Amino acid sequence: MAKQIQEILIDDLDGGEANETVSFAIDGTSYEIDLSDVNAKKLRDSLSPFVASARRAGALPSRRRRAGGTRALTREKSAEIRAWAKAQGRNVSERGRIASKIVEEYEATH
Repeated sequence: MAKQIQEILIDDLDGGEANETVSFAIDGTSYEIDLSDVNAKKLRDSLSPFVASARRAGALPSRRRRAGGTRALTREKSAEIRAWAKAQGRNVSERGRIASKIVEEYEATH
């Protein structure tokens, strides 16, 4: 039995058929929008004067935060969490990454 799956892009502006997904970012937030060739050109043309006067910022890091939303820990914070975990009888290594479950438990109690 054959199966054919077809993905059809719908223009997010006018509901017609879209030809591409356009990515852009503003004020630190990245966006994607599915557009027809005509609407993609309108977007690019309207941004053109701003792009021409702007400077490239480079690619944003793909992960600003670690999985689960926890921020990278400072050395001092890691030491606090390790001390707390040991006092709770938890097995935690002296070096390296601290298990996210232990970090979450620490943050929930502090």
